[in-house]
Amino acid sequence: MSEKFFTYKGYPLVRKGDQLYYGNMYDNYVVMMQVVNKEKSGDLDISEKVKIYKMATDEKLSPVEAVVKQSEKPNLYAALDIAYAWLNKQN
Repeated sequence: MSEKFFTYKGYPLVRKGDQLYYGNMYDNYVVMMQVVNKEKSGDLDISEKVKIYKMATDEKLSPVEAVVKQSEKPNLYAALDIAYAWLNKQN
């Protein structure tokens, strides 16, 4: 049974709580995003600060060693924009 994931610009996007994983695990890198700050707007939580980590998918590396780039953005849209650029560059 094959699972279907939500995609954004052709890459899978999976969320668990305040963490999102963007990219294919069989590629060299994925991007992990962590929502650090949220503000309530009606019934919605709007992200105000998102930390982004480009990580190697090599299972032999520790989580600290796997991080090759990191950044912080003011919202989820900006975080996804840079994550997409990182995955397309793939280095």
